[in-house]
Amino acid sequence: MADQWPAFEAKMKEAKLSNAAIGAFKMNYDQLVAGVTGLVPENDIDLVTDLPRLDSLPPSNGDVQSLLSATAVLKLNGGLGTSMGLEKAKSLLEVKDGKTFLDLIAEQVKHMRKEYNSNVKFILMNSFSTSDDTKAFLKQRHSDLLQEPYIELMQNMSPKVDVATLAPASWPADPSLEWCPPGHGDIYPSLLGSGMLDKLINDGIKYLFVSNSDNLGATLDLQLLHYFASSGKAFAMEVCERTAADKKGGHLAIRRKDGKFTLRESAMCPDADKSAFEDISKHKYFNTNNLWVNLPQLKETLAAAGGVLALPLIKNKKTVNPRDSSTPPVFQLETAMGSAIECFESAGAVVVPRTRFAPVKTTGDLFVLRSDVYTITPAATVEATVPAVPLVKLDDKYFKLVDQMERLTPRPPSLVAARSLTVKVTAHKHP
Repeated sequence: MADQWPAFEAKMKEAKLSNAAIGAFKMNYDQLVAGVTGLVPENDIDLVTDLPRLDSLPPSNGDVQSLLSATAVLKLNGGLGTSMGLEKAKSLLEVKDGKTFLDLIAEQVKHMRKEYNSNVKFILMNSFSTSDDTKAFLKQRHSDLLQEPYIELMQNMSPKVDVATLAPASWPADPSLEWCPPGHGDIYPSLLGSGMLDKLINDGIKYLFVSNSDNLGATLDLQLLHYFASSGKAFAMEVCERTAADKKGGHLAIRRKDGKFTLRESAMCPDADKSAFEDISKHKYFNTNNLWVNLPQLKETLAAAGGVLALPLIKNKKTVNPRDSSTPPVFQLETAMGSAIECFESAGAVVVPRTRFAPVKTTGDLFVLRSDVYTITPAATVEATVPAVPLVKLDDKYFKLVDQMERLTPRPPSLVAARSLTVKVTAHKHP
């Protein structure tokens, strides 16, 4: 098969993508062509047994104001929430009392600035699918934030790869379908290639807290910030303890060959090791995607690696038009930002309570969030009003999409006395 890389490089340069973005895609493409499996056998890893816990960390002390002035909060805002039937940025979905994810995030940042008289920086990592909608929303509801110099970090685009030829996918009927998001591992080449990494460092920003915009539990915690700053580490990951419900998901491990932390996802586990992978008494912790990054050390690590972190490849096979299964098959090459934990000489992890991992992935999650089980605090955080949040399951066949859920009832019933709520349709005369 002919070398197809020059065609990819030319296509990305024509699209005015940065050298950092091109280098990161080449790393992924080289893994694809080489047939790298990415499998991590049980014999190659050791167990993670002893981690610091948030509830045991020393309290934040010292000059909080100066610490916050050296900190930026970055929210991943590139997703559309298509699994819930949304066609705009998921962060623009109303979650409670007329407020969207983005409203609450913006109000949290403003509250912290006012409370501590410190201008903590705020960044949204948008994609080509979410940028326009997000900026229009900010102009209407939070125009002051839209004027800030770091408000938007644009995610790069990656060319789709034709499965048959490993050449750039071509779809003249709609050339936009020839491109795809590169996954949130793109945060590193985006920071580097856009020049934002250098600008932040030159502005005295040393610490970056990163989380998903749909995780309302992921607030800027001063105790964690103080711990990370005083640790001197380049990278820290917030992890939660796995339960039986999490056994199919990935886990944190220690790579035996060099003693570094690594993430092993289910697709990286050989079939023979599946039982060990799912043993939550052995592999106890999973990644919340709440990450802390030391920006000067990130810059040094990127420079030492030639500008590209060696992140494991995530290979997704789809069709060039995702809404038409008859169109040619393509590979979409992605990476995950948490996997960078294995790229740093000094990386760590902290066990946090489940309250810091509260993503809204289903209409059931949204249903309970909109109920009286949760309340919005003066600091714009969302807190449970009951000791145990009820589990809500809505029939996927009829209530998987937000508009379907909203037709079920104008507002959720009181759930403060409930342990669980299951809605299942057994007869439906008017589909």
